[in-house]
Amino acid sequence: MSKFPNSSLAISAAGGTALLLGVAYGVSTNGYGEDRIATLQTSLDEARAAFTAQSAETGDLEAALGDLKAATVAQMAELRAAAAQQAESAERQIAALQAQLQSVPSGAAQPTAEPMTAESGQPLNLGRAALPEEIAAWDVDVLPDGRGLPGGSGDVLTGEEVFTEKCASCHGDFAEGRDNWPVLAGGFDTLADEDPVKTVGSYWPYLSTVWDYVHRSMPFGNAGTLSDDEVYAITAYILFSNDVVDEDFTLSQATFSNVTLGNVDGFVVDDRDEVEYAQWHAEPCMANCKATAATITRKSTDVGVTPADDGSMAESFMEQQLAALGGVEWGKERVAGSVHMGEGGVAEDEPVAQVANAEAPVAIKDADAPDPALMAAGEKAFRRCKSCHSVGEGARNKTGPHLNGVLGRTIGGLDGFRYSNAFQSAADAGQVWDNESLAAFLANPKAYLQGTKMSFAGLKSEADIEAVTEYLRSFGG
Repeated sequence: MSKFPNSSLAISAAGGTALLLGVAYGVSTNGYGEDRIATLQTSLDEARAAFTAQSAETGDLEAALGDLKAATVAQMAELRAAAAQQAESAERQIAALQAQLQSVPSGAAQPTAEPMTAESGQPLNLGRAALPEEIAAWDVDVLPDGRGLPGGSGDVLTGEEVFTEKCASCHGDFAEGRDNWPVLAGGFDTLADEDPVKTVGSYWPYLSTVWDYVHRSMPFGNAGTLSDDEVYAITAYILFSNDVVDEDFTLSQATFSNVTLGNVDGFVVDDRDEVEYAQWHAEPCMANCKATAATITRKSTDVGVTPADDGSMAESFMEQQLAALGGVEWGKERVAGSVHMGEGGVAEDEPVAQVANAEAPVAIKDADAPDPALMAAGEKAFRRCKSCHSVGEGARNKTGPHLNGVLGRTIGGLDGFRYSNAFQSAADAGQVWDNESLAAFLANPKAYLQGTKMSFAGLKSEADIEAVTEYLRSFGG
């Protein structure tokens, strides 16, 4: 009998605990194994992916190497062909020289080999012949008779749309120019002025120059992007803006030669090398150049230009003019403020009283008559408007309406002209052109009539505004 009656129970309890711990250890060990397996599997997948990528890269490198080998082989073949061609050419030259040597008698001068130059007619073996498409890409010039023009066409109305979109930011909606950008229209009869306005209408001699320049160089900053039809259309609109063609005109190869610009006769062929250079380089005559002896026919003292030795001057037209301006005769007395020539031709100041012509009639100005000076100034200032508007006999609508009778006319009220919405609204409101409204509009068109398409910046000088108003008044209203 056991000394410990409960020992069997204790042993059983201890064994159960051990069993439980063993099971727990096994379970935990099993979970750890699964995690380890998953980690290894991930590493294996990554290694496989890296191997696949390296294999693909290796394949790409092998393909590139193959292409490089093929290109090298092709280049080597070209070099061999070129070398063979050069060798063949050299052999022909050697054979030709040998033949020449054999044909030369003994003791005669030996010929020298001619270098391979363009003058010798031998090939230089430099470069290659240009392809037809390469030649066509460069051969884009257009001649005055229309040779070189591509197919296509463009009308004035389409040209106005394209011009507004791609050209007006610099040249204005009506080709009048903005800021310092060139004016393309107007300037007629200004080439003899001190500051001529050189435009397509006033200065350019040939239409081909216009088409060619637009085609090559426009729009600014984006040259070469216009289609041939757009170039035709823009050129047609520029012609219309210069009053060269009508609104329904279409420019194409067929109609190109029908257009003649106004200054076509303003340029001449420079023939100075034939006509003048010989005279400039001829030996100048320095003595006995006239066939007969020179004779004095008149002296400056005879015409009142130079005083005589006694200080007097002859009666002259100049003397009469000075007297008419309030002076007296040129003899011993002069116009006030001038210098009198004393005895022996010595100059001395001599104040002279002004002589008023009391009998001169006083002109009375007609209050309704136009001021000639103001009219002349207005006509000159109106040149900036002529690219879009016309006045006088035969005036017709252009880009803008004609301005005959504009004073007193309803704003936007000329029949037959297509006005913008801003002008139509003014016409519906019954607004009328008078001195005040016309002056405000000429000063700043966009501020006076908001929404107008007219891009003209306005006249900055009040004197110009007054002059233009007087000039327009002379055409009715």
